[in-house]
Amino acid sequence: MEKNISKIEIKVELDNNKVPEKIRWTASDGNINNQETKATFLSVWDSKNKESLRIDLWTKDMPLDEMKLFFYQTLLSMSTTFKRATSDEKMSQTMVDFCDYFAEKLELKK
Repeated sequence: MEKNISKIEIKVELDNNKVPEKIRWTASDGNINNQETKATFLSVWDSKNKESLRIDLWTKDMPLDEMKLFFYQTLLSMSTTFKRATSDEKMSQTMVDFCDYFAEKLELKK
């Protein structure tokens, strides 16, 4: 029996100083093929060492206002994921409250 495999690929084009100039990603299950993006955060869990490993990349032309919005939306989605993964509604709401505070202080909400 053949297993169903989903592939996600991230390609990073670097300048001479190894700073990302272009980031492109492909996700076979999402019908995304070589789509350009300005930023990506990827976290994986190393269960052997009990620690998270991250790859945080953004292009040098990522606008600051978009980076702030990207952080806000990422934090908010993490609170939703936390709730789904742990069923801890109280802490999830605390995270959402922080996200509201974050957005307010950065003047992201009109």
